[in-house]
Amino acid sequence: RRSNKISLGDGNNPDLEKAVRAHANLLEYAPIGLLLLGCAELNGVTRWLLAILALAFVAGRLLHPAGLNKPDNMKARVLGMQLTLVSILALAATNVLWIVWRLIAG
Repeated sequence: RRSNKISLGDGNNPDLEKAVRAHANLLEYAPIGLLLLGCAELNGVTRWLLAILALAFVAGRLLHPAGLNKPDNMKARVLGMQLTLVSILALAATNVLWIVWRLIAG
């Protein structure tokens, strides 16, 4: 913003618009991912499973903005979106199934 003298919004600057969207996308997905990871840890999910799910989530979050910087190659961005979504869904399912398993087992 400072280098382009834009105080509010993106000023129709494509680079600033990418940066704004990258930050917004992170803020849209990071809270739910972190909450699900925290719940899984509190529920007692094994460390190795937590590590795999956390690594998938972090990798997805890192690949997404990397793909934004290369508009001619969308593979990194798409892979980042897929990893993020799959890891969030897997964390939600893991939390539910882990609780059900512990209730049944005992």
